Amino acid sequence: MTRSYAASIAFRELLDVLRDADAVFLDGPRAVTDEATVAEGYRWLADVLSVALDCYVAADPERPHFLELVSPTRKFGGDNADAFYYFAAVDPRRTYRVRGRKGDAVYLSLCVYGGPTDGRWSNRIVSTINDRQLTFAADGSFEIVVSPKPHPGNWLALEPDAVCMVTRDYVIEPATARKAVWEVEAVAPAPPPLPLSDKELSRRLRCTANFIRDLLNICPLPSMGDANAFMDPYRQQQVTYGWAAADATYCMGRYDLADDEVLFIEGRSPRCAFWNLCLWNPFLQTYDYRYERVTINGGQVQYEADGSWRLVVAARDPRMLNWLSTAGHPRGVLWLRWFLAEELPERPRTRVEKLDNRA
Repeated sequence: MTRSYAASIAFRELLDVLRDADAVFLDGPRAVTDEATVAEGYRWLADVLSVALDCYVAADPERPHFLELVSPTRKFGGDNADAFYYFAAVDPRRTYRVRGRKGDAVYLSLCVYGGPTDGRWSNRIVSTINDRQLTFAADGSFEIVVSPKPHPGNWLALEPDAVCMVTRDYVIEPATARKAVWEVEAVAPAPPPLPLSDKELSRRLRCTANFIRDLLNICPLPSMGDANAFMDPYRQQQVTYGWAAADATYCMGRYDLADDEVLFIEGRSPRCAFWNLCLWNPFLQTYDYRYERVTINGGQVQYEADGSWRLVVAARDPRMLNWLSTAGHPRGVLWLRWFLAEELPERPRTRVEKLDNRA
């Protein structure tokens, strides 16, 4: 007689989610219409499955470690070329010690997120600390206690709904910068784990399926706002969806350009720790920044004499400063972010011109 396992049922439920997942970008109001974006949709599903397996099958809040969320070849959730992100699951009843070294980060933070415990994405920021608030040793190292009860020195609160923590490490030149170092341990070490039970594995597999379901509710993004324009900037609130940054101000737009058109984006950034512009596909993935400039940050921008900036988006090199390539994508998402902005930025101005009639 064949035995029945809860994990078998949960595994098949996960397969069912994946089996039907492509419907969201093949049919209906959010369907994509070109072969390249369909292919990116399937690649995105592979990426989010990889992230979900790391975060909900492999992660262990009793014996935590930081795992890399994104990379040049694993993209999801609004990745960008300038940042490194790490994730660790937490148990809100435990105390953790996070140790690290800043490296070349111009903005660095650790953020605790709270929300459902069944794999659905977090819905609020529990607590956060950034490099302006941290106390560092002379060599750039630091230590943060993450716990339910207050602790002297660098401390982050865990509240009853806390489920994970995410690091952010932003640099100006990621190809050559020294990355921040992050380590985490439970202050009261757990004993070696017992073999994984059928019940526990089935729970983790269902969390994996729920995480993917949540992301399918977001991606692909529908076409929002006018083409070749931005919506109003906004500051991130404590109540959120996903792992948004507590210190961030965001501004979203979209472009739709012919091969012979140039999009000019003009603006001025307030004083801040860091800012950048990224080009994304509708699955919130950057294009391949290993081979083309598809993102640019405030330390790389060449500014106008008055401190303003003009960024240029085009399919072909227009022989102008601050050019971002569409990397073969005639349509896409524009995403600006500022960290620790002293004031709300103005909405950037835009205009489209033909390459042969450029200003």
